[in-house]
Amino acid sequence: MGLDKSPVDSLKGIGPALAGRLAKIGVHTLQDVLFHLPFRYEDRTQITPIAAATPGETVVLEGEIIACNIAYGRRRSLLAYLQDGTGRIALRFFHFTKAQQSNLASGRSIRCFGEVRRGAAGLEIYHPEYSQTATTELPDHFTPVYPSTEGISQQRYRNIVSQVLSLMKNGDLLVELLGNIETLFDTNINEALSLVHNPPQDVDLDALLAGQHVAQQRLAFEELLAHQTSLRLVRQEINKLAAPSFKGPGDDYSALISSLGYELTGAQHRVAKEIADDLARTSPTLRLVQGDVGSGKTVIAALSAVHAHENGYQSALMAPTEILAEQHFINLSNWLAPLGITTAWLSGKVKGKKREEELKSVANGEARVVIGTHALFQKDVHFDKLGLVIIDEQHRFGVHQRLALREKGKKNKFMPHQLIMTATPIPRTLTMSMYADMDCSVIDELPPGRSPVTTNVLPDTRRKDVVARVKSACSSGAQAYWVCTLVEESELVQCQAAEATHADLSAELQELNVGLIHGRLSAADKVEAMNRFKAGEIDLLVATTVIEVGVDVPNASLMVIENSERLGLAQLHQLRGRIGRGKAQSHCLLLYHPPLGETSRQRLNVLRESNDGFLIAEQDLKIRGPGELFGSRQSGSLQFKIADLVRDRHMLDEVTRIAQQLLVDNRPAARAIIERWIASPGEFSQA
Repeated sequence: MGLDKSPVDSLKGIGPALAGRLAKIGVHTLQDVLFHLPFRYEDRTQITPIAAATPGETVVLEGEIIACNIAYGRRRSLLAYLQDGTGRIALRFFHFTKAQQSNLASGRSIRCFGEVRRGAAGLEIYHPEYSQTATTELPDHFTPVYPSTEGISQQRYRNIVSQVLSLMKNGDLLVELLGNIETLFDTNINEALSLVHNPPQDVDLDALLAGQHVAQQRLAFEELLAHQTSLRLVRQEINKLAAPSFKGPGDDYSALISSLGYELTGAQHRVAKEIADDLARTSPTLRLVQGDVGSGKTVIAALSAVHAHENGYQSALMAPTEILAEQHFINLSNWLAPLGITTAWLSGKVKGKKREEELKSVANGEARVVIGTHALFQKDVHFDKLGLVIIDEQHRFGVHQRLALREKGKKNKFMPHQLIMTATPIPRTLTMSMYADMDCSVIDELPPGRSPVTTNVLPDTRRKDVVARVKSACSSGAQAYWVCTLVEESELVQCQAAEATHADLSAELQELNVGLIHGRLSAADKVEAMNRFKAGEIDLLVATTVIEVGVDVPNASLMVIENSERLGLAQLHQLRGRIGRGKAQSHCLLLYHPPLGETSRQRLNVLRESNDGFLIAEQDLKIRGPGELFGSRQSGSLQFKIADLVRDRHMLDEVTRIAQQLLVDNRPAARAIIERWIASPGEFSQA
């Protein structure tokens, strides 16, 4: 039995309990052991004299314990002093046993490993790993550190890997699934895995730590290929399914365009046609529509919903927040009611008799366009004839939620068409990787007459000047937002901060009407606050980031964002997009709390210098990485074991070419690569 089929409990020392813990981290076979890759390395190959140890450095020390006592302070700890011929250092343990205390008795020689820091006893190491000097040799390779789980120590996992590497040395090797790929990297899959798990002392450590060693690049290439191939394979499977084929747009579609009161941009016309052509197909559409803030995606969604209605089908539009869903409901109702098209509204806040009425109108087909939050895919929601699913800001939804909504339309062996909209511009790098299974459209043109927002970055020591500027602007007839951000804190703390800011600003600006909106207000109160702001009854609206997407008040031309250094570029760009929607010149003031770190300085400078969402997204990707940008923990995508979309972007064209070739020439190899790298290959790709 090969490594890919041999169960992990075939190794020495692995019983049912340990096998169960390994299963939690996706390790079931010996091949899985190898593909649970290290995320960093430690140098334990040489001993550092204690006198040469410096704070922040991770070192191997060797010496004699000269004292060991319990220290009483804010927390009880065990304090042992280690001495060699050059100096002494304290070893501190906050969690310890009587046995450990006697084990570290005076006079014992040990070798220990840990990070040096300054503490109450001078230089200290907290919870070092240690062993008796005489029993251990210094390793001749760098020590890997693995993503782990409760109940599996690093040493235990290293021992498991060591057993599998021994089997490989004895000729039990993985199959090379990519044929002549070695010509690209000058190393094969088995050599690459051996090196990353057991890097020799003469390895190029800088390259290894940067993820740029040829062995890591070889593995990263295959992981990117697995990801890309799985997306393409799923798309091929989706293309085998049937979807309702829509005739071309009709009179209602044209009437909606005529009723808008403004001309669609060239980009909107182009994207609307791409979608209409898609909807004529007999297999399900899967299209991503990207458009910068204010580019007019909601109109495109409305046109697509009207197109579905003209062909006898319902549409569902799902948004991630109550306030954005409600904004869509208001806009679409205003546009569609004159055409005789009924819209329904479903969210967690719609309850009782009202909810029953809405559910009935969805089930009997009276409601042609159904708008809501995640409430749309609850079990009691049944559609009469769902032909189109539109998901706004899809990266905010979990995979299972998105799949559940697709299943709602799976009637008579038909799968609904799917349209995904995002105002987070996605760099080409990510589009190729994350959305290889989708067709992509970009609304790359803003409506005429909009002037770009000017952005200034100021320390919060100048808050008085900023308040004076708000007073001056609002006294001249403008409206303003004051955004409170406390990203690391709970929603409750954010809301309390917003309430405190609202109280302060109300006292400082008594001649202005200061409003408040945050996530803990009821849906009705949020809508009332926004409606009053829209109507001009509120001059200054204090808000949390709840206003990030979807709120459109053309007269608002000034925004102040507090603690702007705490937010990512994409979110700051989204917030700034709430202003600049009218004719007046708009200004955004980014307040930060000094001193400003280098990363935050970079971010705020990018925003000050550019209004181009795609350029900003590229910079955000460079600064923060893809996982943070797209909330990968939630969506299940982008949790790569070794690949990095920024570092490895140079491989993507070749990855795309080979993925296409594999699916034509060698589908068994394509599936084997997917199974090797992706725990549940089919599921998230369909989302």
